[in-house]
Amino acid sequence: MPKKYSARVNDDFQFDELSTTGLDVISIDEKHFHLIKDGKSYQAELIHLDPLRKEVTLKINGSSYQVKLQDQYDRLIQKMGLQVKAGLQLKDIKAPMPGLVLDILVEAGQAVNAGDPLLILEAMKMENVIKALGDGVIKEVPIQKGAAVEKGQLLVGLE
Repeated sequence: MPKKYSARVNDDFQFDELSTTGLDVISIDEKHFHLIKDGKSYQAELIHLDPLRKEVTLKINGSSYQVKLQDQYDRLIQKMGLQVKAGLQLKDIKAPMPGLVLDILVEAGQAVNAGDPLLILEAMKMENVIKALGDGVIKEVPIQKGAAVEKGQLLVGLE
């Protein structure tokens, strides 16, 4: 059974019970797609994707659209009044794995928003940009550039 979604587009239009049935998507590259829906052809470009918030910005046939999706579980949570209120706030950012701190991009007292890069951690020969998962103000940065850190070690404290 195909999944059904509701979508809010540009904060102006609400669509309920959208289905992916009859939608053909051909990937041209990582950010460009050719869509066919109900016999009509569309060119789509992915501008921004936030899977955690289920938000996407697309340019379709030259027009830009901001889309917020909800699936059946999101609607159930909303119906029950259990949705998280505006802005996820975090207290601490901890090392997801052992590594070496290559660069620190924030300092104490600095305000950050969800998605802002905080630091670069090298682990397993890869550079990983550690980003803020929510809004907040940097309380402390108890590590230094060049420091080796262990999994679970505090990297950035948020207020």
